[in-house]
Amino acid sequence: MRIGLVGGGFPEVRRCLTEALADLAIPELDGAELVDVPHAAPVAADVLAPLGSTIDGPLIDACGARLVQQFGVGVSGVDLEAARARGVPVANVPGGGSGNATAVAEIALLLLLALLRRYEEARAGVAEKAVGSPMGVMLRGRTVAVLGTGDIGVEVAVRLRAFGVRVVGIGRRAAADYPAAAAVVDEYRRGDLARALAGCDDLVVACPLTEATRGIVSDAALAALNPGGHVVNVARGPVVDRDALLAALAGGRLAGAGLDVTWVEPIDPHDELLEHNVLVTPHVGGITEQSYAGMAREFVTNVGRFLRGEPIQHRVA
Repeated sequence: MRIGLVGGGFPEVRRCLTEALADLAIPELDGAELVDVPHAAPVAADVLAPLGSTIDGPLIDACGARLVQQFGVGVSGVDLEAARARGVPVANVPGGGSGNATAVAEIALLLLLALLRRYEEARAGVAEKAVGSPMGVMLRGRTVAVLGTGDIGVEVAVRLRAFGVRVVGIGRRAAADYPAAAAVVDEYRRGDLARALAGCDDLVVACPLTEATRGIVSDAALAALNPGGHVVNVARGPVVDRDALLAALAGGRLAGAGLDVTWVEPIDPHDELLEHNVLVTPHVGGITEQSYAGMAREFVTNVGRFLRGEPIQHRVA
């Protein structure tokens, strides 16, 4: 059994999978090997895991893969239609049980607080021996919209409520479809995003990237936020329209943005977005010891199910 890691990102995945394979001691995976799978020179692998790279039909064919198992939630890098056409199942690891959702929610709060308290300026002030400056803004009393009311959105809402925030949850279906979210948001909205964002100070983006959500945070959506608002994206870069974000920052309507995900990763350090009040972390929201250990266990356990001919969990295609 060979598990192919596709792409050079997220280096801690190999260590955590190795530890999970040893700790779980699943007989079907005894002697399983982790191998790197470059697109330029694919190698044989029974299972493929996308690590910041893409998995398409030709790669599946070249490797002879029988399963695509994501180490995490998002499968936007997998050609689901190509996998379906070949009868190759695709599964992910949802954020709730693994702890990934909690980890991502924590970094969303980190970014939002850093923007409100002008952390970068405060940090620079230490070098300049400044005392008592800059003046920040409290999170308490603000109205924050959370776009996406799944596992991550719920965890974000829970933490925002603890800060005394009025939380507006925004989802694509009726509130009855999101009972966990309904319990932790002050108001639930759906429909046109611009209308849903009316009266909100800040926006946390926590929804999956699909064709329906690509670019959904548009000019109109950003204009609907109260002046001086902030956008935090812990979902996927393309959910936010990059040109719209840049224009809102350059025009001064938007006070800042916090991005754990970008349109191209890694982001160009000379990107013009960084000339504005934009904080960027390198897609580390879900990368904690606890969440990675949980995801590794779920990953290995699901591969074991597949090898035993049992139904795999969290199948998305």
